[in-house]
Amino acid sequence: MTKRIKIKNKKEKMVAVSGGFDPIHIGHVRLFAAARKLGGRLVVILNNDNWKKLKGRHIFMPGRERKEIIEALRTVDEVILTGHKKNTKDISVCRELSKIRPDVFANGGDRFADNIPEYKLCRKLGIEMAFNVGRGGKIRSSSVLLEEYKNKSIIKNNGKRA
Repeated sequence: MTKRIKIKNKKEKMVAVSGGFDPIHIGHVRLFAAARKLGGRLVVILNNDNWKKLKGRHIFMPGRERKEIIEALRTVDEVILTGHKKNTKDISVCRELSKIRPDVFANGGDRFADNIPEYKLCRKLGIEMAFNVGRGGKIRSSSVLLEEYKNKSIIKNNGKRA
């Protein structure tokens, strides 16, 4: 269960980001660094394996491993693994945002007010939204990265899957 993080002063303004981060790449690292500069604490809301399955995506790295890697980054103060259930239709992180109530919800270059389900909740709760956080918008994609790796593996094996 997630606990509310208490804010001690303005310097400790809480910023939250969310995503699958599977696999984590340089775009994510830059997102975390830029988001951290918006406040004093950075909380990463990490989508669990059920979320990945709901989105029809392959799980490259289990959620617990992704969580441990992200927790090791010096720009990150806390990582919360989402509680998405197997058969839910809700793929948002609204439940987690409601629990932690960050001051800012920061989003990378591929997210906008009109394409994220959390927008209405953030407005209702007074959570500031930041978009295009990071260097130059979306510079990498986990799914493209995995596809590139898969294609290189096929080529190395003369078109035969290993």
